Amino acid sequence: MSSSKEADPTLGYLTRKDTEVKLPRPTRVKNKTPAPIQITAEQILREARERQEAEIRPPKQKITDSTELGEYRLRKRKEFEDLIRRVRWNIGVWIKYAQWEESQKDFKRARSVWERALEVDYKNHTLWLKYAEVEMKNKFINHARNVWDRAVTLLPRVDQLWYKYIHMEEMLGNVAGARQVFERWMKWTPDQQGWLSYIKFELRYSEIERARGIFERFVDCHPRVGAWIRYAKFEMKNGEIGKARSVYERAVDKLSDDEEAEQLFVAFAEFEERCKETERARAIYKFALDHIPKGRAEDLYRKFVAFEKQYGDREGIEDAIVGKRRFQYEDEVKKNPLNYDSWFDYIRLEESVGDKERIREVYERAIANVPPAEEKRYWQRYIYLWINYALYEELDAGDAERTRDVYRECLNQIPHHKFSFAKIWLLAAQFEIRQLNLKAARQILGNAIGKAPKDKIFKKYIEIELQLGNIDRCRKLYEKYLEWSPENCYAWSKYAELERSLSETERARGIFELAIAQPALDMPELLWKAFIDFETAEGEFERARALYERLLYRTKHLKVWISYAEFEATAMDTESVDLAEHEQKQQCIERARRVFEKALNYFRSSAPDLKEERAMLLEKWLNMETTFGELGDVSLVQSKLPKKLKKRRHVATEDGSTRIEEFIDFLFPEESQTTNLKILEAAYKWKKQKLSSDD
Repeated sequence: MSSSKEADPTLGYLTRKDTEVKLPRPTRVKNKTPAPIQITAEQILREARERQEAEIRPPKQKITDSTELGEYRLRKRKEFEDLIRRVRWNIGVWIKYAQWEESQKDFKRARSVWERALEVDYKNHTLWLKYAEVEMKNKFINHARNVWDRAVTLLPRVDQLWYKYIHMEEMLGNVAGARQVFERWMKWTPDQQGWLSYIKFELRYSEIERARGIFERFVDCHPRVGAWIRYAKFEMKNGEIGKARSVYERAVDKLSDDEEAEQLFVAFAEFEERCKETERARAIYKFALDHIPKGRAEDLYRKFVAFEKQYGDREGIEDAIVGKRRFQYEDEVKKNPLNYDSWFDYIRLEESVGDKERIREVYERAIANVPPAEEKRYWQRYIYLWINYALYEELDAGDAERTRDVYRECLNQIPHHKFSFAKIWLLAAQFEIRQLNLKAARQILGNAIGKAPKDKIFKKYIEIELQLGNIDRCRKLYEKYLEWSPENCYAWSKYAELERSLSETERARGIFELAIAQPALDMPELLWKAFIDFETAEGEFERARALYERLLYRTKHLKVWISYAEFEATAMDTESVDLAEHEQKQQCIERARRVFEKALNYFRSSAPDLKEERAMLLEKWLNMETTFGELGDVSLVQSKLPKKLKKRRHVATEDGSTRIEEFIDFLFPEESQTTNLKILEAAYKWKKQKLSSDD
């Protein structure tokens, strides 16, 4: 039963087990330590070579009579014919067959084989080449000529066939026949190499006129720069300078817009240079630089600069170098007219040359490229073109009217309803001041405040009027400034500072009062500080104290408490003669301590979570008591100082998990007492429960 299960109908009476290939069991290496004698790879290869058996070669057959030779030939022919019947399309077999017939000196049969092979694949040029070579080798010239003729007729685009055919005719001294073959080839318009081979052929036999005629046909067939340059060099080599120049001129007329025109112009200029015609060469270079696109003229620029360095004067050399860079910048600004960095570089180049008209022309072209969108970020580079233009007209050209026109046009160009540039307004006003035209400067700054008010404009306008001593104008400007920006603490402080500098204390105080009464301020802490410093400087300690109280009503920030305490510690009335300095100092310290106590009570009762601020406050108080010297009492603070405890807490991370973080906590004395009481209370409670459970 088991054998029937394992049986396979395709195996007959055999089972699968009978047909299994039994492989040798892989031997397991028990000892893996290295052998005492190591064998190199070289030794293994050498032993393998020595043990190799000799190659079995068939015995050499010696043919002794014509009968054996006939049998041998018959047998070989039969083998070849059988092979051809099997692989008719294998050209290698045909070639071997034909070469064997050739080795037997049976040329008729060999030709028959070649012809049969060509019937199979006449497009295979290798067949034609080998066929013709066999005929040539055995000096059957007419047969070879016939083969070549048929080959070039059937495969006219295979250059190798033409070359071999011509080479054979030339070797035989049949120059006319070779020329005739060349003419047949040229009718098929081959590539440049074919034409050049024909020209070299004629030159080998000193046929200059024929070569010239072929060159004419060559440049008509292949109107490329390389062909014209070869033609011109041919004429130059034969001493025909006039004809060479004529060739170059005809080439320029036909190919001035070609992609390779740069090579033509360089070759033409170098030709004129060799002929000592430097002016002609310079004219060619300049004509080329005007007509060739800048991206394709790099070599031309380099050659022109080298030419000017060799033959030109200093001015010519500078013009060549500047011209090269000018064309580069022209190309850049043509590709992207909104690339203002390229315009800046171009303008800098023209300014280094110093031609006013060109500089103004480039500036005008640059500022004509207005940014497409009315967004300030697009205008930030563009606006510097106007600034540089105005500064050039004022400083380099010395033309005040043109400078004024530039500023006016620039200000008209900017869309002030969306954004503006304070720099332009200020530069225009400063220019008018330099021209001693104060009325125009005020008009410009007034327009700026009306159209596009900015902090810089107000500050500069006030500074100018202050330098001129116009206090009323300064006051009006500050009022306008504060109407436009009532939340600006800087403006309020400066306005009050102005009044104080004029000894208008009440006006300054009134301005500060108005300022702190504003509902919104950008930096209120600076304003309050300035007001308190003002009152302190005026010696109005009570007013300053009242200000601190009003400020604490608004905010209970730690810095305010510390500042208040420091103020009280130094608020000594120097004009008072009733109290001695020591007593005044003692009163100041007492007032400072009261402020610290008040702050401490606030943090203890109203903000118990702000432990760190409370600790900082106590540290500041301790430092201050230390600085008081003999009058200080450090023990007042030391009893209130907290203990620093290092604790851990769980903190949630971004991925949703938690991690443990260490932090510093502060334990104040009153907190430690309550903690101890709680522990005792819990202990008593536990004791009671224990006794009741025992009962």
